[in-house]
Amino acid sequence: MTCTRLRVMIGSVVVLAFGLGGALAQSGEVNVYTYRESKLMAPLFEAFSQDTGLKVNVISASSGLEQRIRAEGANSPADVLLTVDIGRLEDAVRAGVTQPIRSDLLERVVEPRYRDPEGHWYGISMRARVVYASRERVAQDAITYEELADAKWKGRICIRSGQHNYNNALFAAAIAKLGAGTAADWLHGLKANLAQKPSGGDREQARDVAAGKCDLGIGNTYYWALMANANAAQKPWAQATKVILPTFKNGGTHVNLSGVILAKHAPNKANAMRLIEWLVGEKAQLMYADVNYEYPVRAGVAVNPTIASFGALNADPMPLSTIAEQRKAAADLVDQIGFDR
Repeated sequence: MTCTRLRVMIGSVVVLAFGLGGALAQSGEVNVYTYRESKLMAPLFEAFSQDTGLKVNVISASSGLEQRIRAEGANSPADVLLTVDIGRLEDAVRAGVTQPIRSDLLERVVEPRYRDPEGHWYGISMRARVVYASRERVAQDAITYEELADAKWKGRICIRSGQHNYNNALFAAAIAKLGAGTAADWLHGLKANLAQKPSGGDREQARDVAAGKCDLGIGNTYYWALMANANAAQKPWAQATKVILPTFKNGGTHVNLSGVILAKHAPNKANAMRLIEWLVGEKAQLMYADVNYEYPVRAGVAVNPTIASFGALNADPMPLSTIAEQRKAAADLVDQIGFDR
């Protein structure tokens, strides 16, 4: 029943377009569905294969992987789902395509705030939601999320859609931290301070700051590092901005996760667990830091020097699962106030 329509070799990593069927279960393989770009994950999978002798079969997509696993049912070849954002982690749980991960190692390495209370997902790397500030026009080097609604920033802030997962998580965190009423007032204030209609991605916010369209942009930490180090055309956008790690007044900096899920019907469960545990090992965590410019979840692993240059991360202590509970309220609020209009 298994139908393989596309196979692309990336070192020891095989990128597959899977059809239905459990026949892919083999002793030397692990099948990964991922929302992460294949080129970002390939170095990690190659290192895992070198360490273990296991072949990693990968299918990458930008959407719909939870639905695909659910549609495949008990015949799904998926062993592991890798995703970004707490929203997609929770969506997979609600879709019924996960099973609890039982691992003493992960419980020791991953702090409780970065994992599902019932073990259905674990964070394996972090990114912070920060401010890209104009080096020329913004003198201050510290800011709170609450201050983004201050009238002194009127017409000076750029941001992508409020419904994007990254902003949804930030707004959900504001609801969880501040309460629904205060968070609504805050989001109204933030909208009033926008220089233009929300659009583009995180990099485009830095671009627009560099062009003088706004003085503050909202983005993730790793995008700035990629602009500064890996994209010559975008390097001037990074050079024109500085990264400020905002905090909530009574908390820390909002972080989001790249996370891992063990598929409900994983045909290679033992191999899947080897991969999952390997991903929180020191080698993989250092690769997340240096290849993808993310914060490791494993204590004691150094962050990349570019990320370290932003200053020490004081991550907010609120569990990501608590933030996820406010996702719908955040999405509804964005629509109610017309944030994206």
